[in-house]
Amino acid sequence: MSRSGKAIFLLSVLLLSYSCRYFKKEVPESFALAHDTLSVEKIKEPEKLFGIPADSYNIVTGHIKRNGFLSELLSGHGVSLQEIEQVLRNSNSVFDVRKIRSGNRYTLLCETDSAARARYMIYEHDPFMCYIFSFNDSLNITPYKKEINRIIRYSSGTIETSLWESMLSANQHPALAVELSDIFAWTVDFFGLQKGDSYKVIYNELYIDNESLGIGKIYGAEFTWAGKKITAIPFIQDSIETYFDADGNSLRKAFLKAPLQFSRITSRFSGSRLHPILRIRRPHFGVDYAAPVGTPVHVIGDGKVVEMRSEDGSGRMIRIVHNSVYSTAYLHLSRYAEGIGPGSFVKQGDIIGYVGSSGLSTGPHLDFRFYQNGSPVDPLAVEAPPVEPVAEENMERFERNKLVVLSLLSTI
Repeated sequence: MSRSGKAIFLLSVLLLSYSCRYFKKEVPESFALAHDTLSVEKIKEPEKLFGIPADSYNIVTGHIKRNGFLSELLSGHGVSLQEIEQVLRNSNSVFDVRKIRSGNRYTLLCETDSAARARYMIYEHDPFMCYIFSFNDSLNITPYKKEINRIIRYSSGTIETSLWESMLSANQHPALAVELSDIFAWTVDFFGLQKGDSYKVIYNELYIDNESLGIGKIYGAEFTWAGKKITAIPFIQDSIETYFDADGNSLRKAFLKAPLQFSRITSRFSGSRLHPILRIRRPHFGVDYAAPVGTPVHVIGDGKVVEMRSEDGSGRMIRIVHNSVYSTAYLHLSRYAEGIGPGSFVKQGDIIGYVGSSGLSTGPHLDFRFYQNGSPVDPLAVEAPPVEPVAEENMERFERNKLVVLSLLSTI
């Protein structure tokens, strides 16, 4: 079997395992019964637009004008005010026309005679949902959900400067960088990527009307960081799908690797650093991440807010206790997130504040500090404990998933 044939076969096996949950089964045309003795003329199907046979209509498209009225738009195409009012009365529970947004696209299906009266108006409310206004015998509004197409993609790359730049140079969807950073957030230091680090990923990209909506499901991924290969295998356990490594350990750890996304380190943990403002040497028990003012700061683990105050040197800061061993602090914030206060309980990934330059600071950045048993430790050197691995009773099922994912990744 060729390499591409092997990939298609393995991906079919993987997709089959998810078909009941994620995919609607359809019979391809090639599976239809062949009629050797009966010749059937193929009848051309009428072209459909939003589910409506459109061959016998003139099509008019446009965008909703700012401060425009539906009556103004439709009366110019032969629809009476009484008909419009009747449509709205019949379907007031289906769609509230006050929610029509200026700038959104509409399509009119008009008669081909001299009157050119509109029989349908399709209003595209968002990328997924349209509303069809019918001005025929049935005066009503019908919701129409656009079909989402999922295209399976294989991607790989080698880091030159950053994961983001690698994605852009390979013409991959930039959201893929965010998805991979989320999956490997607990195991890969994305601020410590080096030239030569690499990745592989199998995923689907979502499309509506040939327009990409972003990344859907990731079927498997591999990241090589600092010479260490880490595999991400999706697996459902206790009704929740998360990612595990090849040994069945969860990729989700007790702590995120960093409290920011896509930033850079400007100063590291040090026992003697020249302070940029005071011009004296003293310990710097944190890691400085440069980022624009207002960048969201995420708590790296579940915990409780025990301090939230402003200090001369640290500026606005938050201290969070995670358990009896670990605590973290976030300094130089511009402001705190809504709903956060002393005594608040926070979950891993919650936004607790925003990057600023309060206190003794030469520019906007986050000074992130990590404490173990009350003593400061280098955040970049902390080995976070993992959460629950694959349970013993699920291991056989996991091994089957693992075999397929690893085989797929080997074809990239």
